[in-house]
Amino acid sequence: MQEHIENLVKLQGVELERARLGKELRELPGEISQALGALAGAEKQAAETSDSLSREETLRTRLEREITGHKQKATRFRAQLDDVKTPEQANAIEHEIRFATDEIDRLENEELASMERTETLEATLAAKRAQVETLAGALEKTRERIALRQRDLNAELAAHTREREALRKLIEPEWLTRFDRLTGSRGTAMAKAVNQQCNGCRMGVRPQMWNQLREGELLTCDSCGRMLYFDPALAAPPKEPLPAAAPQTGHSVRKSHAGD
Repeated sequence: MQEHIENLVKLQGVELERARLGKELRELPGEISQALGALAGAEKQAAETSDSLSREETLRTRLEREITGHKQKATRFRAQLDDVKTPEQANAIEHEIRFATDEIDRLENEELASMERTETLEATLAAKRAQVETLAGALEKTRERIALRQRDLNAELAAHTREREALRKLIEPEWLTRFDRLTGSRGTAMAKAVNQQCNGCRMGVRPQMWNQLREGELLTCDSCGRMLYFDPALAAPPKEPLPAAAPQTGHSVRKSHAGD
């Protein structure tokens, strides 16, 4: 392979590696964003659970206040039973006592349900806070890992950039212009010819062009426009000569004749 073709092929390899490194660098912050999102989600759930606990505590405070009020009413009505003068008055007071007692039972049942919900919420909150702590630790580790990876990638990218600049100095401006234009439009400028086919677009190569490529020329693919080259390393190795056949030492065979 001619030197200018080798340099162009090397330059393309360097450009592809630089593109890969740049893509990985751009994607790295996304991992931190994902970790931040997971942590924010866990913190939100923990806050919502804590708010639910506060609401249950407020509810029980109100229930306790209402239970106390109904108990006081029931006590007052029971005290009034001693002073009633008529059955109607007694029935009315007893109705009020039953109502207060029923309300006390209902409110106490509601209070018990609230305490059961609180117990569940407290367990949930403990789990959510533990999850927040775990995710916060994972976020810090992710940040540390990303920082190290970014440092390594930037070092690799700098090395490839230096190699790129060195290679470009070895290539004639005409070839560089074509290389840059094709790289910008096609993603890659160089395409290897393999089995009479362009490895860039998979289209066939004319026999005459195939022979020219095998002779070391750099041509243009009729289909995709990439710079087409042949790698001599792909040529089939010459067949080894077959071992010479050993000379035969035959003996003449006497023909039989009738009458012998």
